[in-house]
Amino acid sequence: MKYKDSSLSIDERIEDLLSRMTLKEKVGQLNQKMYGWDAYKKTEKTIELTDAFKEQIAFGDGMGALYGLFRSDPWSAVTYENGIPTHENAKIANEIQRYVIENTRLGIPVLLSEECPHGHQALDGTMIPTNIGAGSTWNPKLMEEAYSHVAAEVRSRGAHLGLISTLDLLREPRWGRSEECYSEDPFLAAKFTEAAVKGLQGDGTNLDKQNKIIAVLKHFAAQGDGEGGHNAGPVNIGERELREIHLPGMKAGVKAGALGCMAAYNEIDGIPCHANSKLLTDILRNEWGYEGIVMADGVAIDRLRMLVGDYEAAAAMALSAGVDLSLWDTSFTTLENAVEQGKVTEDLVDRAVRRVLRIKFSLGLFDQPYTDESLSTHVVGNVTFRRVNLQVARESAVLLKNDANILPLSKSTRKIAVIGPNADQIYNQLGDYTAIQREGKGVTVLEGIRGLSEGEVVHVKGCSVRGNSKAEFKEAVAAAEASDVVVMVLGGSSMRNFDIEFDSNGAAIVSGNPTDMDCGEGVDLANLQLGGVQEELVNEIAATGKPIVTILIQGRPHAISNIVDQCEAILCGWYPGEEGGQALAEIIFGEVNPSGKLAVSLPRSSAQLPVYYNQKDQGRQLDYSDESASPLFPFGYGLSYTQFEYSNLQLVQPEISLNQLDNGHKVEVQVDIRNTGDVAGAEVVQLYLKDIQASVTRRVKELKAFKKVWLEPGEEKKVQLYLGKEELALWNSTMEWVVEPGTMKVIIGSENSIDTQFTIIK
Repeated sequence: MKYKDSSLSIDERIEDLLSRMTLKEKVGQLNQKMYGWDAYKKTEKTIELTDAFKEQIAFGDGMGALYGLFRSDPWSAVTYENGIPTHENAKIANEIQRYVIENTRLGIPVLLSEECPHGHQALDGTMIPTNIGAGSTWNPKLMEEAYSHVAAEVRSRGAHLGLISTLDLLREPRWGRSEECYSEDPFLAAKFTEAAVKGLQGDGTNLDKQNKIIAVLKHFAAQGDGEGGHNAGPVNIGERELREIHLPGMKAGVKAGALGCMAAYNEIDGIPCHANSKLLTDILRNEWGYEGIVMADGVAIDRLRMLVGDYEAAAAMALSAGVDLSLWDTSFTTLENAVEQGKVTEDLVDRAVRRVLRIKFSLGLFDQPYTDESLSTHVVGNVTFRRVNLQVARESAVLLKNDANILPLSKSTRKIAVIGPNADQIYNQLGDYTAIQREGKGVTVLEGIRGLSEGEVVHVKGCSVRGNSKAEFKEAVAAAEASDVVVMVLGGSSMRNFDIEFDSNGAAIVSGNPTDMDCGEGVDLANLQLGGVQEELVNEIAATGKPIVTILIQGRPHAISNIVDQCEAILCGWYPGEEGGQALAEIIFGEVNPSGKLAVSLPRSSAQLPVYYNQKDQGRQLDYSDESASPLFPFGYGLSYTQFEYSNLQLVQPEISLNQLDNGHKVEVQVDIRNTGDVAGAEVVQLYLKDIQASVTRRVKELKAFKKVWLEPGEEKKVQLYLGKEELALWNSTMEWVVEPGTMKVIIGSENSIDTQFTIIK
């Protein structure tokens, strides 16, 4: 059989295998119906494959993919007691493969897909900062390194596909999944998408090796702009907004070699993404040349019955649009019936099967379906990954305020009071899509401060994230009065617990917020102020007159206008991961100089939304009668323990022609940057463009280049940044991607910026 001959090309092997398959077997390859945790049962002595798993294999005489074999969380209810131990992961993965290969006619291996939005969501998986913090590092190379470690962990356990949120833009911070967004800006987010693909897949030539996985980028597209901030809400935008803001991430992913993406739940201008052939086929494949698979989001295809009535028609609609692989839905299990009923052709089934098989051949699964069973013990949680994880946490923190240079604190400070609901709760640092944690794993903020302080550190929780109890206020105030400085650790939480109800797709159902969970999938907010009585606690502590350093642990940009004046310093740590407490303590005590910059604007209130920086230029200053329209802290903002000075901004070529741009020439921008302080540190040089002459309305400014630069005290460096055709083009009035002649303003820096101009000529 040719498909088993590794000397032949993948195309030859695919066509040979496809020619041998029955319609039933083809449909089996397009289904990912089962929850992975239902595929096994842990007994007192062993782990067994379940009858339910064997029935799924029999249904399609094979299986396209099995989701979440190693997933652990309150939804799956997988814990250390009933889950697969890390050292046995590869063994069970091999048993899954062996059963499929030996008990089906053609022996097609199965793909194992796993969640890894900020590390592998499995027992002992390493949890890195969530994307909203990763974006604030402005360091894609660091994240590429982190994702390479994530890939190695996932593959060492025997899995092949990593589901990772990279495509959602944070245009609506009321949305519960804000933490999964890299930025509000398409250029910055696209750079991190590229980093994720390269980290997980490498250059795509060694996918058969046991340290790389397929990146399944989600969600395609525009899910971060849902109406009212509601999860999976309609997105009422036109093609221009879609292309300018929401598509650059996936386009960058395709260019980097991404072989997987997941369609989004939302609709765009009335068309659900899972039924949007223009999005999934015309743009993704025909325009960009994408060759990977499109996976459905959980039970999303079944939702198409609202349009077409039954499962068969829903399956036909999604398959025709370009969806290749299902996720938990019933609809794709009816594809054989759909073909027989004439609702979809077998040719379209074949199209999707080819794509799924190509992934399996590319991963080398037909030649080596099994994983080294000793690998995970050396890979998962290794020291190198911990060091990288710690560095990501350090660089993701953004210093928002530092009056009178109160930070860094002296380690010899006599007494520090650490107060607040997020001071000593590791789960609140980790975000949504987090596995059950082993006792003692990770470092909380309190533990980090105690580990570095040479004085006395007292701790009072004070209140919960969302509760209304003030029972600990008196104790918190007393602790503050007896201390020299107060570190308040406030914010939000995406911590799921076993009392929460879950939707069929795993989203939390938090009616009336009975828990501290105020962020994450299914947890959207109308009010962006800090929850519960946190603001009142700050007021009580401020009344003592003791200086307050506030650390924000949060998955979305909360509106902190009511406390900002009460605090001498504010450090935004986002969800900093399991090493976050150590990283934040190092910043507090000056062992690390903060270098994070906001990847999303922080609003003053929910009422002023949208507040993202790159709004359309209306030729006038926008404001409200009762409140400023400007953000509390703008995109790109972030303080340091030193100062940086920009000078000598110049263009090597202040004029460039369309012909030169078409032939690959670029505008070179040079600027000198100097560390004028006495502390070494990193600065993010940000380059924005303002299109002064255009055929369509443009934005106030747009990020088009950046570089993170390390400078010793007194050191000066010349930084070069480049603008090519891709950075200078726009979608014109007829929706063509072109560069237009005219004047462009170059702006360097977010605050206290300097600028110059250049001209594009015909």
